[in-house]
Amino acid sequence: MTQISHLRRGSGSPIVLVHGLGSRRQVFAPIIDLLAEQHEVIAIDLPGFGDSPALDEVRPGPRGYATWLTQWLADNGIRRPHVAGSSMGGGIAIELGRAGVASGVTAFAPVGFYGPVGRRWTQCLLTGMRGAARVAGPALDRLVEYPAGRVVLLSSMFGHPVRVDPDAARTDLAGLAGATSFAAARDDFANYVLDPGDDRGSLGEIPVTIAWGTRDIVLVHRTQSARARVVLPFARHLDLPGCGHLPFSDDPDTCARIVLEGTS
Repeated sequence: MTQISHLRRGSGSPIVLVHGLGSRRQVFAPIIDLLAEQHEVIAIDLPGFGDSPALDEVRPGPRGYATWLTQWLADNGIRRPHVAGSSMGGGIAIELGRAGVASGVTAFAPVGFYGPVGRRWTQCLLTGMRGAARVAGPALDRLVEYPAGRVVLLSSMFGHPVRVDPDAARTDLAGLAGATSFAAARDDFANYVLDPGDDRGSLGEIPVTIAWGTRDIVLVHRTQSARARVVLPFARHLDLPGCGHLPFSDDPDTCARIVLEGTS
């Protein structure tokens, strides 16, 4: 069996953490210990990201990864977890809720609520960041040592980039550069758009929280959080003031509290 890189910590009912496009499980590091005080926390590197190899049988993208993750959770004895996802991981969490796999869903700035222009903006922005990380990796590694450098490099992803640990920034950029399933997952966004008339499946029967950083420019807060409210009117919708696309280092206490509230 192919080894999937993951972390399991704590005890209690399970919370599964799912990262986004070009990211890795360590993006949740600021909140893992807070969650593990009350729950077992499982954070994984999706196939083709972080330290997990790409798998030929897995179609990268929200629905393909949700199908794969359903089986991976069953194989590892993880039943009815609360699933918290970021960006693409938020879309995966929504699909696991729809399928009845998740007992609850917390989605931070999930994909699927863009129009064609918003989708292309997201794809181009992340592709540009990946290209810069691949071409100028050593120079960027030095630049993140300085607060001003982190502001220049990370402001598109974080509301407070100076709070990001330099070592975490380096490994984040390396993970983005080395993600072998990046292009396939990015292109699949064109096949993943959520509409008001979509079948909710089990999603309307479980706690669902959608949380969005007000400084998010990757999946633009102003337009896409508003559309999420229309598509998922039964969910709890929260704004995260001052937070960016990846809010976990911007405000770890609030992010952890939101996930824990969803498990109650």
